[in-house]
Amino acid sequence: MERRAGLGWYYVITDTQDKLMGTCNMRRGISTLQSELETLIWAMQCMLRYNKLKMLFETDCSDVVKMLFKPEEWPAFAILLDEVDRCKRRFTSFSIMHIPRTKNTKADKLARSARALPTDVYYVNFVSPA
Repeated sequence: MERRAGLGWYYVITDTQDKLMGTCNMRRGISTLQSELETLIWAMQCMLRYNKLKMLFETDCSDVVKMLFKPEEWPAFAILLDEVDRCKRRFTSFSIMHIPRTKNTKADKLARSARALPTDVYYVNFVSPA
């Protein structure tokens, strides 16, 4: 059986209770860092699609944050980092910060549940998947 990567992200504005989440799975890439970048790109594309143009992205992967600040130091990821940059330029406000893994449990749960499924899944909605 082919090994799968699970991707998950969670968007919430606590003042308004506005929320959106996404989960999907795909064939596992070369590294978990590649999956982390692909998740960021997908989350960015979804936020743009839903017209969320002022964004603070949070990730528990410190290397992703480092990559965005010094992409030239990560040549193996140049294609993905170019895509991040293309998306980034479409936001009116974009920032990213590292958070502890304990503060990223909702996104991690979405990714783990997608990874465990034997079939393809792609889900973006404001309610949690069943």
